[in-house]
Amino acid sequence: MTYNRLIPEITVTSIKESLSFYCDVLGFEKTYEGEDKDFSFISFYGSQLLLQENSNEAWKKYELEYPFGRGVNFSIETDDIDKLVSNLEKANISLLCPLEERWYKKDDMEHGEKHFIVMDPDGYILRFMQDLGQKTI
Repeated sequence: MTYNRLIPEITVTSIKESLSFYCDVLGFEKTYEGEDKDFSFISFYGSQLLLQENSNEAWKKYELEYPFGRGVNFSIETDDIDKLVSNLEKANISLLCPLEERWYKKDDMEHGEKHFIVMDPDGYILRFMQDLGQKTI
């Protein structure tokens, strides 16, 4: 297994609930689980996260308050954004920002993407995007 050079490690309230959200609903793959089952390494088409249940005293420096993800926005690329939206709807999970198509101009080109934003069970902001390519203006 190849590890990214940056792997966010996020603290979660319940590893079981987080794995259900990330793996069962969004389609992440659990690639490693700690012996105590209080942390899991998960991946999604090259994106990687480590989920750590809020039980390890060595990591706790301050008390956490919901939402845990204040100030962080994880941008995650996918090949099938419509399937993700459908899975979230089936699980009755609301989107923070609906699925939309956006084009960003640079010089005489535009780069397009479809994206939406959802919050995980602990308040981390996830922005899923699908590349729509480029076009000349």
